[in-house]
Amino acid sequence: MTQDLPILIAGGGIGGLATAIGLAQKGFRSLVLERAPELGEIGAGIQLGPNAFHAFDYLGVGDEARAMAVYIDNLRLMDAIAGTEITRIPLDDNFRARFKNPYAVIHRGDLHAVFLRACEAHPLVELRTSAEVVDYDQDGSTATAILADGERVTGHMLVGADGLWSNIRKRVVGDGAPRVSGHTTYRSVIPTEDMPEDLRWNAATLWAGPKCHIVHYPLKGWKQFNLVVTYHNDAPSPEAGVSVTHEEVKLGFEHVAPVARQIIDRGQNWKRWVLCDRDPVSNWVDGRVVLLGDAAHPMLQYFAQGACMAMEDAVALAHCMETYDDLGTAFSTYQDLRELRTARVQLQSREIGQHVYHPAGAHAELRNAVMSAKSPENWYDIVDWLYGSTGLEGAVSAETHKR
Repeated sequence: MTQDLPILIAGGGIGGLATAIGLAQKGFRSLVLERAPELGEIGAGIQLGPNAFHAFDYLGVGDEARAMAVYIDNLRLMDAIAGTEITRIPLDDNFRARFKNPYAVIHRGDLHAVFLRACEAHPLVELRTSAEVVDYDQDGSTATAILADGERVTGHMLVGADGLWSNIRKRVVGDGAPRVSGHTTYRSVIPTEDMPEDLRWNAATLWAGPKCHIVHYPLKGWKQFNLVVTYHNDAPSPEAGVSVTHEEVKLGFEHVAPVARQIIDRGQNWKRWVLCDRDPVSNWVDGRVVLLGDAAHPMLQYFAQGACMAMEDAVALAHCMETYDDLGTAFSTYQDLRELRTARVQLQSREIGQHVYHPAGAHAELRNAVMSAKSPENWYDIVDWLYGSTGLEGAVSAETHKR
């Protein structure tokens, strides 16, 4: 079915575009309002668990996303002080059989482009740039987005997919500024030939050290390696995409083993982010307005699930809009499906940062002992609630319900 008024979507990132194409698949017309002058994504690589591929298929972009991804063999956890491996999780046929889909990595811009092409090709999706939504009104039958230039755009409802600093959230939740973690992340992408040859692993590799870590994996058909290094330096205020010197990046990693430190030496054109998140909340809905993605549940990077959770939100919202004629029921069911699952990822992301990525001394020794003792099947059981879900089961997966 189509509607006289479109569904308004504030934000043209991965979450907003995934929502638009998900709704279009169900026959709903949407208008995406993006504040930037052109649609695109900054940043570099992101990781895609099997739950991301469940979402791709539901949203109708499975083939395109699979063609852009790089399929890795392992998740590897290394001790950045000792320079040795702690454990690895094989992502082989057994993993794919268990979770019905692969694990992969992709450039954020490539993933965004998959959704952008799908939206541009669909007659039920309209895209507008230079259209920042700063506020909204509603009257019980419509929702009106108020743009930065004063223009008012009226729609059937409004989805706030406008990210960490969401203007929609300010009205719906009103919980002030994001929580600054004090963790500073530096990102770089380098040509594969510049990566140390003995570390060109087909893996998503984490070097964990005291108050710091290093992550690397191949991108773009093995033409590049993504480097993400994070230092817990008690940074006081948010930042995003600030260019920095190589010397600044090296400061937080002088204590790690040379085998790990050499990776940083190969980085170039580094940019700095100060990581932020928010506490989980139970109010994503205000009448005809609903939150999605980082606007609803911004999280730290340590579970590598931010984009995956936004895509799952898009799946759940499209499902609920198709299933329920009453908007209030659709929104409340959508929140019920997503609230506890995303809260779990938000909170566990913080804990993983503390107990897996950044411990020191006896704390790190305990991590190594516990994690090295686990078999692949143990790991699959541990992540089943996350990777086994389609995004429509709530806080745990259907597979977990069966056991």
